Amino acid sequence: MLTLSPSPGEVSASENATAKQAKQKKILVRRVSPDRSQGIRRAVQLAFLVLNAVIGVQFILWVRYFESGGTARYFERPAGVDGWLPIAGLMNLRYFLVVGTVPPIHPSAMVLLCVFLVSSLLVKKAFCSWLCPVGTVSEYLWKLGRKLFRHNLVLPKWLDVALRGLKYVLLAFFVYIVFTMPAMDLGDFLASPFGIVADVKMLNFFRYMGFVGIIVILALVVLSVLVQNFWCRFLCPYGALMGIVSVLSPVKIRRDAQACIDCGKCNKACPSLLPVDSLVRIRSVECTGCMECVAVCPAENALQMALLPQKAETAAARWRGRVLMPRTIVAVLAIVFLGLIGTARITGHWQTNLAREVYMQLVPNAENIDH
Repeated sequence: MLTLSPSPGEVSASENATAKQAKQKKILVRRVSPDRSQGIRRAVQLAFLVLNAVIGVQFILWVRYFESGGTARYFERPAGVDGWLPIAGLMNLRYFLVVGTVPPIHPSAMVLLCVFLVSSLLVKKAFCSWLCPVGTVSEYLWKLGRKLFRHNLVLPKWLDVALRGLKYVLLAFFVYIVFTMPAMDLGDFLASPFGIVADVKMLNFFRYMGFVGIIVILALVVLSVLVQNFWCRFLCPYGALMGIVSVLSPVKIRRDAQACIDCGKCNKACPSLLPVDSLVRIRSVECTGCMECVAVCPAENALQMALLPQKAETAAARWRGRVLMPRTIVAVLAIVFLGLIGTARITGHWQTNLAREVYMQLVPNAENIDH
């Protein structure tokens, strides 16, 4: 078959037209306003870290009162400490869904679990990158490692994928145990001496940590310095649960292909090592909504945390009224956090109400109580 080749002039014209078109698509329209998401996020992280520190100190003083036999000054037990009992929160939630009543022991564990689940449903996995104190410490550890060694270790892809699956295995294990136990048995377990002082036993683990525990903690710290978000990416079942729920969130990191100049800065900035620069929207369960990719993007309307864009010719029109500013995310988190906790307080489902005599008997002997 005879084919006609284009003349040199036609080739040149065609190539020039293509190059010109590509150039027009990739013209950088710089952002009008500087991004403040990371400064706002760090302020929220710090505030929540301080809140947890205050809760921790108050809880230690509460425990000290009972360990002293009532001679030390008495402090109220901070219900917020139940946030460190995610398994109790899951047990209480299962009990509530089956029986229809909130268990009287560690009810705030369920309330806080619901706070974080609703937050993940509304604003992606923001709990992990905006609120979680462990996530905050983990983030600063890998950033310290980058500052000390100029970069973090990048694991082979096959190993990274395999390790990321560990947290889902751990989550499946806990969910299986909780959801295969009869609801009444869960209630009995929570009301048992072991269930009542589960928070004290958690504290004692850190106060009287053995050699093995110290080695494990040190290993996690070192690995967190060397590898980005080691605990959060590979081992945290709580984060795995938030990630699964966040898939249903209408809010996602979204990239506008027309406004994007393909600089790849977002790809390098993502702590979860997601290919942001090659996707239109980030649906991955690993996305924490930290907005670090958005913060480094130099192009106006190219990358944002947003709802589904509108159909329009220009990028500005597509994203008008669809983008969630950092202050909006903070507002959503505050409304969910204060709203659910306030409701629990008003309805009497926030604090564990037990007589001091019960705690006076159990708290000093917490280490000897087994389930």
